[in-house]
Amino acid sequence: MKLYFFILVCSLAACSTPLKKVESPQATYSKKMVESRAMKSFYTNRNQQQLAKAHWDYVPGLVAFSVLKTWEQYPEKEEYYQLVKTYTDHCLQGQDTVHVNKSNIDDLAAGKILFTLYREELKRGNTADAKRYKNCATFLRNKLKYDHSRIDASKPGAGGFYHKAQYPNQMWLDGLYMGPALYAQWQDVFAREISTQENNQSWADIALQFKTIHQYTYDGEKQLNYHGWSADPEDENSFWARKSGPYKGCSPEFWGRGMGWYFAALVDVLEIMPKEHSDYKSLSEIMNQVAAGLARYQDKHSGSWYQLLQYDNTKKSDNKGDEISGNFYNQCDQANYLESSASSMFTYAYLKGIRLRLLNKDTYQPVAEKAYRGLLSNFIREEKNGDLNILQSCASAGLGPAKDPSRTGTVNYYLCGKDVTITQNEGKAIGPFILASLEYERRK
Repeated sequence: MKLYFFILVCSLAACSTPLKKVESPQATYSKKMVESRAMKSFYTNRNQQQLAKAHWDYVPGLVAFSVLKTWEQYPEKEEYYQLVKTYTDHCLQGQDTVHVNKSNIDDLAAGKILFTLYREELKRGNTADAKRYKNCATFLRNKLKYDHSRIDASKPGAGGFYHKAQYPNQMWLDGLYMGPALYAQWQDVFAREISTQENNQSWADIALQFKTIHQYTYDGEKQLNYHGWSADPEDENSFWARKSGPYKGCSPEFWGRGMGWYFAALVDVLEIMPKEHSDYKSLSEIMNQVAAGLARYQDKHSGSWYQLLQYDNTKKSDNKGDEISGNFYNQCDQANYLESSASSMFTYAYLKGIRLRLLNKDTYQPVAEKAYRGLLSNFIREEKNGDLNILQSCASAGLGPAKDPSRTGTVNYYLCGKDVTITQNEGKAIGPFILASLEYERRK
């Protein structure tokens, strides 16, 4: 496995080019990463992408969102804004909607870029494009609010959004960043166009998603959330789910990036949720529970977090694999490892939460400071030409469905799964690193 990791890293970046370890947090690493990776090329589940011509997907969308946020903080970088507009126009192809798969919550997340584009093009007098962006944002919000499959009233968690149609009655932590956070942005920008009653109901619907998944996935003793939960654990697509006990329906482990999506979504939604709404306090309490739990599992030496949150690098896959219906999957002896995308997401959420006074500064500033220094020291490497690389991220991870029995949600899966390879310069690490850097740079 170690040899495979070395070969993989060498194939993604030129091994003949010596890489310098980065230590100082003083540089504006947000812009350096935008110009090194987001404006050139990055990886999405091992496939190379260029943002200007990338497809509509949550990973290019996340990278584009981080580039747009960098432009907002450094508006002299007009080329950043134009790149995101080019990507958006490429995806829209002159229309005001994009193709989204039925009840696929991942397909919505890229729409977060549309709100800034709408407001900016309106300000610049380009009403035609502004209208297209608004229409697309509304299309995506309505797809979720009105058409997306939900857990029905006969099951626990009624009203929760399916993660995808192929995962019936399942909610994953990832989905809170993909769907409800977009839904919240629409409510924030366009609430004046609907009645107060509808606006309040929509915020309650958004809050329901967080309250539901937290109710069923949060382990109070370990202070972490399980990656996924099924309201119907006997369904064949939920073969990975616990069939009984206090965490019935939950997947077996606590996955770093899953909690990263969740923590970031909580902070992003609370930033714009009306404080007078009856559910604001509940979401704030959930966010503080998540923050406390993650601080407990921050690696004291490195400042970063592991792929599997509750373990350190002494935890290894068992080299035997997982037996499903007489077949064995996920066989290797890989050790748990510090993971860059989750660590970046946590750093972003802590720094932003502190800035917005959603999190206690005295409690979490030391966590956030150590986390950002850890990102630079553990994962960021600089080439001779000044370009940055971000190392050691998990390419992908999921649970099932029945047609893919290898995705078991076990320790073996998260360390050895065929789709859970260790990679670098992946969009799911690049975007959060840029966002974390922006928050750190705002403190200067």
